[in-house]
Amino acid sequence: MITMRAVGKAALCGAVVARGVYEGARRRRTSAAVWERTNHAGRTVHLHAGPAAAAGTALAVAAAAGLPPRVRAAGALTVAAAAACGAYDDFAGAGDPRRGFRAHLGALRRGEVTSGAVKLIGIGAAACAAGAVVKERPLDKALAAVVIAGSAHLVNLLDVRPGRAAGAVLALAAPGLARRGSAPLAAAPMGAAAALIADDLAERTMLGDTGAHALGAGLGLAVAVGNGRAGLALHAAALVGTALAMDARNHLCE
Repeated sequence: MITMRAVGKAALCGAVVARGVYEGARRRRTSAAVWERTNHAGRTVHLHAGPAAAAGTALAVAAAAGLPPRVRAAGALTVAAAAACGAYDDFAGAGDPRRGFRAHLGALRRGEVTSGAVKLIGIGAAACAAGAVVKERPLDKALAAVVIAGSAHLVNLLDVRPGRAAGAVLALAAPGLARRGSAPLAAAPMGAAAALIADDLAERTMLGDTGAHALGAGLGLAVAVGNGRAGLALHAAALVGTALAMDARNHLCE
């Protein structure tokens, strides 16, 4: 049985781990330039919030009380996989200006495997695996996969201004705290985001693809576990529609 204490523990675990990893990474001086990026305002920020958010979310999901071990294991692995794919794009694709499904899939059709394509395929595969674990019927498994991958993509799309992605995670995950069957899963990314949002808003750090995809995958997992078919279908449709609209906007802006 899931209690409010279990929800609080998940949020606290996410926050403590994320903050601890962040502070440890921030104090290291080796290879600092590799972790630096220029944000929208031209300020230099670092990417340390990304691994911190991923670690906090994954460990909080893995330790979430009241949930079946297979759900916790699948969830933690999915968050870690999303973070790993995001990290690959953060570093291997640092100089690639292409954005959105259309650009990366178009390059793939021409025989070029971009870091963005690797990310799309990797996160999609991890989401399919998680959906297969947390749901029983084939259609529900497919819808859960769309929700998990779509949530990871949505949070990453929002990571263009300080605090926007982390703030969205806090807002979007909050209703999940009322779902007794999945509340600790919603609390996990919330705790991690809450621990890092102040530094994000202060433009000292940014989540990058690593943190945004990890938080989004954790958010999507909570939605997938906490909803039946109708809820899954609604969330999947909204996420797909948003992704297509944003992709079309990016294409027009190029």
